[in-house]
Amino acid sequence: MTSPSLPPLVPSLQFAPEVLVRAQDVQVMFFDVDGIFTDGGLFFSEAGESLKRFNTLDGHGIKLLMLAGITPVIISGRNSAPLRTRLQQLGVEHAILGTEDKLPAAQQFLQQHQLDWHQAAAMGDDWPDLPVMRRSALAITTPQAHTEVAHMAHHITRAAGGQGAVREACDLVLVANGHYHRLLQEVAH
Repeated sequence: MTSPSLPPLVPSLQFAPEVLVRAQDVQVMFFDVDGIFTDGGLFFSEAGESLKRFNTLDGHGIKLLMLAGITPVIISGRNSAPLRTRLQQLGVEHAILGTEDKLPAAQQFLQQHQLDWHQAAAMGDDWPDLPVMRRSALAITTPQAHTEVAHMAHHITRAAGGQGAVREACDLVLVANGHYHRLLQEVAH
């Protein structure tokens, strides 16, 4: 028995045109972790180990970015075993952990990879993320971000941190770069 002929899948995502224009040349995305990949809460076991909860939608978004040739770079003030484990599971090769001064880390990455700020997007939710976000072509944040970060962001996700916000940011860049439709068709065939 043959399977029925399926119509092509038409993407339903919609983003503001001015945001898509900002994202067209993005080759690298800088991400904070707490409040972006997580809900911002910190959990500690009795032994003092930090525990983190990650969303699978966000993880798949990171994998799609990499399939499209866009490099995710994690820059976080924290350095925890759960975070390192999750990044390893996702195949993220570029992570600068345990640094509060994120700008030098981002600048060094751009220089090493011969990229410029107009090719960068950044996603963060608090003051330590502002220097990188302000220089990037596209600044993205979450609904629960600090007021000053939300005020300067080009896009505020509908989803909260730890609830698919990273996936939404990845989808935005994939749509703007023309990869989203192709990747959707490859999966849905």
